Formats: sequence, C-alpha cells, structure tokens
Amino acid sequence: MSRSDYRKEGKSSGRGDGNFRKKSYARGNAPIKGNSNLKHPSDPSLIRLNKYVANAGVCSRREADTYIAAGNVTVNGKPVTEMGFKVKLTDEVRFDGRLLNPEKKEYILLNKPKNFITTTRDEKGRRTVMELISNASKARLVPVGRLDRNTTGLLIFTNDGDLAKKLTHPRYGVRKIYHVELNKNLSMADLNKIREGLTLDDGPLKVDEVSYINNAPKREVGIEIHSGKNRVVRRIFEHLGYEVVKLDRVIFAGLTKKDLPRGHWRPLTQQEVINLGMTQ
Repeated sequence: MSRSDYRKEGKSSGRGDGNFRKKSYARGNAPIKGNSNLKHPSDPSLIRLNKYVANAGVCSRREADTYIAAGNVTVNGKPVTEMGFKVKLTDEVRFDGRLLNPEKKEYILLNKPKNFITTTRDEKGRRTVMELISNASKARLVPVGRLDRNTTGLLIFTNDGDLAKKLTHPRYGVRKIYHVELNKNLSMADLNKIREGLTLDDGPLKVDEVSYINNAPKREVGIEIHSGKNRVVRRIFEHLGYEVVKLDRVIFAGLTKKDLPRGHWRPLTQQEVINLGMTQ
C-alpha cells in the first residue's frame, strides 16, 4: 500500500429503484379518496404524506406520489391514494407493509481526533464524539461502530438504523483500511503470520490484506479488515509483541478522508448514501 492509496476517493454507481406491485383490495378496505374520516383539520403539526414517505428514505417526494396513487401506502391500516393527503407524526404509516419512521435520514462523516470516546454519553465525564458534531444536525444521530479513544480516523453518524446495522455486521464485509504505526519495525516473518491468519483469545482471525507502506519505515503498515471484533487491529499486533503507537482509519465503506481535516465533519453526498445502501 502507498500513502497515496489513503487519499484516493473511490466511486461507484448508484442503484435504481425496485419494482412495486399495485395491490388489490377486499371489500371494506378500498383506497381512501376525497373526503375521509382519516383526513385531519388544518394543523401546523401535519405533514404531507409524500414528504413523510420521502423523509423515511423510501424515495423522492415525486416518486412517493406515484406509489401513493398506486396504493402502496397505508395510514392507520387503510390505503390512501389521495394526492396532498396529510398525516400526523403519531399516525401509523406503512409502505408495502413496512412501518415507516418520518424522521429524515441524515448521514455525517467525521475525521475523529484522539482523546474522544465513541459513545453518545460518558458517565465519567470524558469527552465524546457527539461534541464534535453537535452543530451538524438536530436529528438523533448515533455513531456507527466504534473507534478507541486514541484511535483516529473515519466515523459515520446517522439515524438510519438499517444502514448502521449493515455497516457494522461482519457478513456484509464492509471495507475498512487502517494506517498503523508500531513501536518498532514489523518483521517480514510476522507480516506473513498476519497474512496467513492468527488465532487470538476470542478465536481465529483472517485479515483481507496487510502490507508495508511504500516509502515509509517498516514500522508503518497498512491493514484491511472487515472483522467487527473489539480492538481487533491493536490486538493483532499486540499478539505478536508490538505496541501500536498510532492507529488511523483511513477508509471506511469506500469513504476517504479527502478534504476532511482532523476534527472536522461533513454530510455525505446523495451518491455516497446510495453507494452505502448498495452494501450487501
């Protein structure tokens, strides 16, 4: 791996919408059109149904109108096909049977500095990563996965629970690359041991790739891994008698630190969110 590998930004294409069938309805459960008992009086707390669906991350507002007209959306158990229909946040809205959350999905990328705990709060009063993104959003964002207090690098925050689970579960093989600096040079014998796979206290472990960093001392190593085990990178080298002096996550799920200084954050672009959603 070269230093420039950590500065390149990967790109991938988006994914098109899925296919949705128009539904048929039994008598007594016909689509709601025009006046209905579900329609609420004028109220500033109401939200248009198409916006509700869009905020839930299903599709755009324009696409939501199409699905609503086709009967894919139900409100409190009844299909609604009326354009401009408004709902309350307390209403139960479903899309193809799936319960929707009206909170708009948001995604933040942080380049984490040292001395911050990756948690939403800390009983010991230590500084948390939430302080670094306090002005990023009013939504209830949570960090995806964890980075040790002294580990730096990329960390994603979101209120999209489905995506968070996907990015942290080992079976999805989310790509994570770390720049490791050790207290001494890594021998070729130990480098090969890591390549072949190790057995740690909690079982066998296989890395995706590991190599010296070009034009750098042999104590600097790049390692790619998708394991979700706790402190796994540090434990790999500690198992072989090395101390990790610095650990920096430079690539996470195709995202890089390009134009993102340490301690700064930025919202993900629409294309980046699409790319993350394609993880499978």
